[in-house]
Amino acid sequence: QVQLVESGGGSVQAGGPLSLSCAPSGRTFSSSIMGWFRQAPGKEREFVAHIKWSTTKWSTTYYADNVKGRFTISRDNAKNTVYLQMNSLKPEDTAVYYCAAALSYFSDYAVPRAYDYWGQGTQVTVSS
Repeated sequence: QVQLVESGGGSVQAGGPLSLSCAPSGRTFSSSIMGWFRQAPGKEREFVAHIKWSTTKWSTTYYADNVKGRFTISRDNAKNTVYLQMNSLKPEDTAVYYCAAALSYFSDYAVPRAYDYWGQGTQVTVSS
């Protein structure tokens, strides 16, 4: 059983930073695309960012417009961990944040159905 485990959520005041991390546990798997999504109460799950990387160590990142310039997704290959650094947080960033891993090609990694494994989610609350 593959599990993704997120950590680092919590409460912060508007304008502050918060960092999330995601690492697999249980059976290991090979994935070169991982993403972060979020879901606020009463809303659909929303894309935040994804990162693709290769064995030659290049990587590309992609962000939703509403987090671009404030959030940074990165990966530590040695730790097999993906991070989401969130700066200049706003109350509208409040949500449960999920990391996800894709195992195969998909035309658009900004949609939830592109991903095969999901974490349990971690709450991020931004107060004004």
